[in-house]
Order: sequence, then structure tokens, then C-alpha cells
Amino acid sequence: MKTYVVGGAVRDELLGLPVQDHDHVVVGATPESLVALGYTPVGKDFPVFLHPETHEEYALARTERKTAPGYKGFVFHAASDVTLEQDLIRRDLTINAIAKAEDGALIDPFNGRSDIEQRIFRHVSPAFAEDPVRILRVARFAARFIEFTVAPETTALMRHMVEQGEVDALVPERVWQELSRGLMEAKPSRMFDVLRDCGALGRILPELDALWGVPQPEKHHPEIDTGVHVMMVIDYAAQQRCNLPVRCAALMHDLGKGTTPESEWPRHHGHEGRSVALVDQVCQRLKIPNDCRDLARMTAREHGNVGRALELRPDTIVKLFERCDAFRKPQRFIDMLQASECDHRGRAGFTDRPFPQAPYLRAALSAAQAVNAGEVAKHCVDKPQLIAQAVHAARVASVSEFVASCRRNN
Repeated sequence: MKTYVVGGAVRDELLGLPVQDHDHVVVGATPESLVALGYTPVGKDFPVFLHPETHEEYALARTERKTAPGYKGFVFHAASDVTLEQDLIRRDLTINAIAKAEDGALIDPFNGRSDIEQRIFRHVSPAFAEDPVRILRVARFAARFIEFTVAPETTALMRHMVEQGEVDALVPERVWQELSRGLMEAKPSRMFDVLRDCGALGRILPELDALWGVPQPEKHHPEIDTGVHVMMVIDYAAQQRCNLPVRCAALMHDLGKGTTPESEWPRHHGHEGRSVALVDQVCQRLKIPNDCRDLARMTAREHGNVGRALELRPDTIVKLFERCDAFRKPQRFIDMLQASECDHRGRAGFTDRPFPQAPYLRAALSAAQAVNAGEVAKHCVDKPQLIAQAVHAARVASVSEFVASCRRNN
């Protein structure tokens, strides 16, 4: 029996990056022999075991045979006669098909080290085409390893997979799993660049794909193209280390512009409402978690109002808070302001421009929160139906004082 470290741990070590987890392949063993050595079986689809001391994963070397469309359509064969090279050839990219022996020697039958040096994503073998998840993985890797490019032959193979309908067989949960991980990488726009290059974006996120080629007013959007703008927005969100719901909201805030009739370009009147409907559509189809969905809906609906915050009347500001449920969920409202700020700064030449609307609305919310709703309610004991109206009026009065002080100070 021989064990090897494989995959991302070897790749990241060669790149000089921190290694988080180690995956191991075991050659020349059987499930029974590993159990006898104290390993704990955990794999459902194929034999994977936890080391009795380190609890790291050890998988028996295996081969795969495609039996049906999609990423679940495989039969696995794991036995003591499967070689390391047979296991490695089934992996996605050459940079992930390098093994490290116990003595430190590298086994690199597919020239992964050369591709690491040249910063290239290249598929190991034609078997890449059998698993459509690999398209999403390559795209996600592009968002993480921003110096790498996809080999032309790999892009061509992915394009062929899309044309053959392999991407259509992906289950929604897996699509969102990969997209969400890519959104949290260093430069998320590169994930969508890769997906667009091979045609996969139009299959899994047609609402987003529709934004490229749609113009916006140059005065407010020097980059003009809506798709370009959204990519700048999500990259700015990544630079600010925003959480996943904020990045998801940044991604989907302008979906409605893809449905604006060409006769109305470059203006997009009413795109906020259309964006909300499309956010709902995407989130339902991909089964996106509620926290991401709710923030994305709110940002799509309100980012225009946030942009006009300095012009809004106190009553309108309080209605904005109420509409967003900001008194019960203030952090979500703050996250919406952050997503709106990403929208503002994700434009050509706007990165360093001030966005006073966010601190202004945060301070206005604090002023409204200072109202003691319980005390206000005491004055309406005889007319409980007026409590909500009275609390609203008190919050408007508090925000009015805040707005007046801002104007005096300016």
C-alpha cells in the first residue's frame, strides 16, 4: 500500500500558497485493509476513509465510467490494482493532477508543473467533457488564480460540452455552490468571463448574460455596457471583502436592464421593478438561500432610492426604512447600503468618488431608532389603531431634526 497527497494541496504548495487541507490517494489497498488499519469509511459514492489519527481524507485510487448525462452519471471502480496514473488521468486540470509521494517526490504524468509555471488551466484528458461541473470549477479557479488563463483547447472543449447540452443537466444546488464560491474569490468577474467565453453563462444565468451589449447613459456610466458595469461592481465588492449576500446583491441589482426595450436605450425607466422579478426568478431556479435572495431583492428595488438619498424628504426616508424592515433587521439594511455603494463605485473612474449617501442613511436610521416606540404607544391607549401612525410621525420628526442639522452644518 502506498499513499500520495494529491490535488489542491500539491498545486498550492507549488504556487507558494498556504495549504489548508490535504487529500490523499491510496494505491494497492482495499476497503477491508484500510478498515483493519483503523481508517473510518465515510464515502457514499466511492471509498473514502478518515485517517485514524489526523482524520484527513484518504480515497482509494479509482477509475470512472460515464453512464448518463450530468455530473452524477458515473460508475466508479476502486480496487487494489488501480494505478496512480489511472486515478490522476480522471482529474479535471493538469495542475490538479500532480501527486506527492511520502518521500516528497512529485509524480506529474500530465505536465501540471509546466502549466503552473506558465499559469495555464488545461484539461488532463478528453474525460473532462464527461462532467459539466468541471466547467464551473475552471471558471471558479479563474476567479481565484487571477494570473491564469484557460488553454484554447480547454475553452473549445467546454464550448462543445455546452453545445451538447451537458450544462443543462446540472442540478441547481451544485450550480449555486460553485457560483457562490466563485463570488467569494479575489476577482469574481473572471468566473463570468470564462462562463461567457464557452457559452455556459447563457444556459445557467441567462438573466445575467443578457446584460452585455446593453448601453447605459455615459454621464452616469462611463463604461456604458451594463454587463461590464456589473462585473466592476462585483469586483469592487470583492476588494472590500464584502460578505456573500452583499456580493450576490451586487451581481443581480441591475438584471432588469437586460429586459429594457432597445427603443428606450440607454435609459432604463422602471428597471428596478423588473430586476426584482428577475431576482426572484433566478433565486427560485438556483435555490439560492433566503438571506442572499432577500438582500438581492431589496438592493434591486432600492438602490436608486439610496442614490437619491440626499434629496429625499424625511417622510420618504422613514418609509424607506419601513419598507426595508430596517427597524427589525438593521444589519440587512446596512448590507444593502454597502451593496449600493459597490454599485456606485463599480463604474469607470468612480472607484474613489465619495458616496455620502451611505453614512447619511445610516445616521438617519440611528435618529429614527432613537424614538421610543413604547413611550409613543402609551399616548394612544384609547386609540390603538393610531399607534403605527404615531410611531411613524415620531420617527419622521426625529429624522427631520437630523436632516435640518445636516443642512445647517453644510
